[in-house]
Amino acid sequence: MVYSSFLFMRGVFPILATPFHDDGSLDFDSLDRLIDYTLDAGVHGLGLFGNASEGYTLLAEERIDLLRRIVKRVNGRVPLVVSANHTGTDAAVRISVEAQDQGADALMVLPPYLLKPDGDGLFFYFDAISKAVRIPIMVQDAPLLTTVAMPTPLLARMGREIEHVTLVKVEAPPTAPKISALHTAAPDLGLFGGLNGQFFIEEMERGAIGTMPNNDIPAVFVAIWNAMESGNKGEAWRIFSNALPLLRYELQPGLGVSAMKHNMVKRGILASARVRHPTSTLAGTGLQELELLRSMAEA
Repeated sequence: MVYSSFLFMRGVFPILATPFHDDGSLDFDSLDRLIDYTLDAGVHGLGLFGNASEGYTLLAEERIDLLRRIVKRVNGRVPLVVSANHTGTDAAVRISVEAQDQGADALMVLPPYLLKPDGDGLFFYFDAISKAVRIPIMVQDAPLLTTVAMPTPLLARMGREIEHVTLVKVEAPPTAPKISALHTAAPDLGLFGGLNGQFFIEEMERGAIGTMPNNDIPAVFVAIWNAMESGNKGEAWRIFSNALPLLRYELQPGLGVSAMKHNMVKRGILASARVRHPTSTLAGTGLQELELLRSMAEA
C-alpha cells in the first residue's frame, strides 16, 4: 500500500545535523539533545543524511548506527525522510531497502550524478528503487548539486507511472515557477522546497506542501508555516525577513553547515561545532558576523 503524501508528509522537515566530537567521531548525546530541540520546536518531520547532515562524509555503518538511534529517540512522533543516494542503481536500491527496514517512513533520492543518464535512464533508476520498497519516494531535483536536469515533464511522468514516487523536492532555481509548473502537470505529487527555505513563502503560495531547511532555527520556520496556514501572510513575511540574512549566510557553499553547528553550540545543544572535511569550518570574522545574524533571525 502506498502512503498518501498529503496525509503525513506536510510541513517543516528540517535536515537533521550530524553531531561530532572534537575528534570527528559521532556524538550521540548531542544527537539526542538535537532531536529533542528540533521536535520541541513543533516541526512536522525530519530529513536525515542530506547535505546539511554531512551525509556525504558518513560511513555506511555510521548511517546505520545513527538511524537506529534516531528512530528510537523519535519513537514515531514525526515521519523520518532518509536520503538514500548512490551513483549506481543496484547500490541505491540496496541502500533504500536498508533504510526502509531500519525505520525510514520515506526516502529522499538524488539522481545518479557521476555517469549522468538520460531521461529513460533516470526513469529506470527511480523505478528500480520503487519496485524494491513499499514507502514513498521523494525525488530530489537538485541540479546545482548534481548537474543533472530533470525537466517538469519527466518528473510528472515519474509521479504518474512509478508507484512509490509521490513527492518531489524542488531545488532547481527558480524554484517557485517550477513548483507552479509541476503543480499543474502533476497535481497528485507532493511538492517540497529546499535550498534552506529561501523561497519558502512563494513556494507555499504556488502549491508546495512543505520545506526542508537547515536545522538551527526550526521554530522560525514553524512560525512562518503557521502564519501562512492561518492566512496571516504579513506576519509570515515579517518573520521570514528577520531570518533572511542568516538563511543567505548559510547558503554559502561549504560554510553553511559550520555556521548552523556554531549556532547550536551557542544554544547548548551541540557540544562541538566540528565538521568533517571537505566541509569548511567557519572562523574568525565569520563567527562575529554569525552572532549578529543569529540574533536578528530570532527577533
